[in-house]
Amino acid sequence: MTKEIYHPQNDQTMQNPVYDKDEVIIRKTPDGREVSCRYLHGTFDETNVRFSFFFPVERPFVRRIFQHISPFPGPNEEDAGLGKYGEEDFIAFAVWHGAAYCECNMGSTMIFGSAEDPTIFYRANAAAANECKNKAKELFGCEKVYAYCFGGSGGGYKTMSCIENTDAYDGAVPFVIGSPMSLPNCLTVAAHGSRLLRHAWPKIVDAFRPGGSGNPEKDLNEQELAAYRELLQIGFPPRMCCLFEGTDDGSLPVLTPGVKAMDPTYFTDYWTKEGYLGYDTNGTADGDRVHLETVITGISLAKDGTDDANASSVGIDSRNGTDDAWQKMMVDAGELRIAAGDIPHQEDPYLRGVDIIFLDGGAEGKKLRLERIEGNTLIPGVSFGADDAGEIYALAKAGDRILLDNSDYIAIQSYHRHQVPEDRSFHAWDQYRNEDGTPKYPQRPYVIAYGFTAGGCGSVQDGQIQGKVMVMNSLMDGDFPWQADWYRHKVEEIQGEKAPDMFRIYYNDNCPHGDVEDKGAHSNVVSYLGMLQQALLDLSDWVERDIQPKDNSGYDLVDNQVILKDTPEERRGLQPMVRLLAQSRECAHVKTGETVHLLTEVKLPEGCGELCEVEWSLNGEDFHKGEPDITVSYDEPGVYFPMARIITRRDPEDPFCNLRNLAEARVIVEA
Repeated sequence: MTKEIYHPQNDQTMQNPVYDKDEVIIRKTPDGREVSCRYLHGTFDETNVRFSFFFPVERPFVRRIFQHISPFPGPNEEDAGLGKYGEEDFIAFAVWHGAAYCECNMGSTMIFGSAEDPTIFYRANAAAANECKNKAKELFGCEKVYAYCFGGSGGGYKTMSCIENTDAYDGAVPFVIGSPMSLPNCLTVAAHGSRLLRHAWPKIVDAFRPGGSGNPEKDLNEQELAAYRELLQIGFPPRMCCLFEGTDDGSLPVLTPGVKAMDPTYFTDYWTKEGYLGYDTNGTADGDRVHLETVITGISLAKDGTDDANASSVGIDSRNGTDDAWQKMMVDAGELRIAAGDIPHQEDPYLRGVDIIFLDGGAEGKKLRLERIEGNTLIPGVSFGADDAGEIYALAKAGDRILLDNSDYIAIQSYHRHQVPEDRSFHAWDQYRNEDGTPKYPQRPYVIAYGFTAGGCGSVQDGQIQGKVMVMNSLMDGDFPWQADWYRHKVEEIQGEKAPDMFRIYYNDNCPHGDVEDKGAHSNVVSYLGMLQQALLDLSDWVERDIQPKDNSGYDLVDNQVILKDTPEERRGLQPMVRLLAQSRECAHVKTGETVHLLTEVKLPEGCGELCEVEWSLNGEDFHKGEPDITVSYDEPGVYFPMARIITRRDPEDPFCNLRNLAEARVIVEA
């Protein structure tokens, strides 16, 4: 059956652009150089689709457009890029390289698109790209203009939908992508593991660090071991445990109401039926459950009570990245404080996902989400679908009953066990199957992940790409890095012998989910923005000049874990390789005051350019520039983890395209 492709030039509803802004603005590169661009803002008449275009002024136009596609739509999403700076500023990146830049609000303000027709996502984006090409032809007298879309996480889904379902793009770079089985499953299994491993994560992380035991299972109890192995078998990168402490569960609070709307009986079945974790009254779910009725003894605002807790922020909301776009859906409870007669009394209570539900009084039926407890005071925080905190303050009073309850939030954390797909290409779910292939656990009426995927971008990935594609995923990404490999095989299945001429896949080590710049702070991850920018330029050269891009990253898929090859010749890809040695070893034992020799061993796959910078963090402090080979000493006994970050570039004069990696060593200092 022939697939119907959307042609924006034939869509009569998207043929009447109306512009309301046309001005020259200045952007800055990461090294402070100024680059000017012509900023146009407009809409298609009688539609909700709005767009922003940015064209180079001084720099020659190279007949190409880069369009960023956000994970979520929004009322002002087309201007979100104006709030980005440094390496995160893709307006400056595009214009510096002579390209135009495009953003679109996708014609919707709903979380998962238009209820009537979620294809509005790829149709609106494609129409904006088409109009941007038309405007570029008008401004620069071009006959041909190329267009490339890119987006991460939810924007990666939308990017795949755009390149699979429209003819508006010559190529695409979807990054940190999932599969049709991602939502809510990646988030639920991570939340489940985070809860059960919350006391074990330091031991697990230490085992993986240089000089560690190499056996993260060594000191885990039975429940922790089961949770850890479940994470690994479903593809969760074990080194991600270093990010468990102090982190939230991502967009799971936003997705949970959607699950409840599609499958409401699950949240009762979980606690009342055999085969679900909540049925075991001696299990971890019941032990961490908070279900406590208490009485308000006082309610107040930390300020004067005149602030509207739901007031919109002034200015540009730049939260359109892979880690923060979902936060636009959240509501802040502001300065509300609720004193209560009783609080959760378990030792080490699990307080994530605790709802504050008002049972009677003027605020009966309203709900907030607990952030933390101070003494006997409940402090609500940001949440999705919560009620207006200012209104609750006006209605609630001392003596009203409230319920503290995280039952739904604990229940959602094992939803993935009851979502075993029929498609066996999703091999990460094999752990939930018996030997004969039947599910081990009770299954819900249908697998809702496909609905999340289609509702979030208008289609389910099918591999029928209409242009060249480079996929980029990170190995420190909690969204299961194997899912990019799944998409690779889907494309290869559909495209057959044409696949090598249409598709590349690159994996970056030590990189997270979020598309953010390294800000100087010590961390176990490094930004992939430079690799993403280089991929966009390489994709352009591939399409426009038939310059073959770097080969796929060399990797093995072992038990749903992506393992990169050891040598630069085998690993390939866009990222440099680095190893840090202390006294010629990964783990050094020294005395206080003794000189320690730290050496970075850099290996460069073809196309990684040359080493430009080395940044050092010797004891958890911010990074500072230095030489590849340094000596240090430590005055106090302890265990230290010096870390080196490297930057390579193909063009040393390019303020963007910083190809990064990092490495650390362990130094044990004795008196």
